[in-house]
Amino acid sequence: MPALKKYDEETQARAVRMYLDRVAESDVSLRAARAEVGELLGINESTLRNWIRRDVGEGTTPAVSERPDDEVVQLRREVARLRRANEILKTASAFFAAAELDRRLGQ
Repeated sequence: MPALKKYDEETQARAVRMYLDRVAESDVSLRAARAEVGELLGINESTLRNWIRRDVGEGTTPAVSERPDDEVVQLRREVARLRRANEILKTASAFFAAAELDRRLGQ
C-alpha cells in the first residue's frame, strides 16, 4: 500500500513554479532557490528537489524555459505601442489642463 501524499498536486506544482521563477529572476544558486522556496512553503528541500526533477526533467536546468525569439519581438512591439499611447495620453492631459486653465482665467 503506497504512502499517503502529504502535499497535493497543486501545492507541488506551485512550489516548482515558485522555484523556477526565483531562479529566472535572480542569480541565486539552484540550491539557494530551493532552500528559499522550501522555507517559505514549509517543504523539505530534498522533497522540493524531487518534485523539480520530476517536473523539469532529470539533468536539465530551468534556463531551458526561456522565451522564444518571436515572443520577445512581440513583447517589444507591445512595449513600444504602450509607450506611444502613454505619450499621447500625456499630451492630451496637458492640452485639456491648459484649456481648463484658459476657461477659468477667461471668466
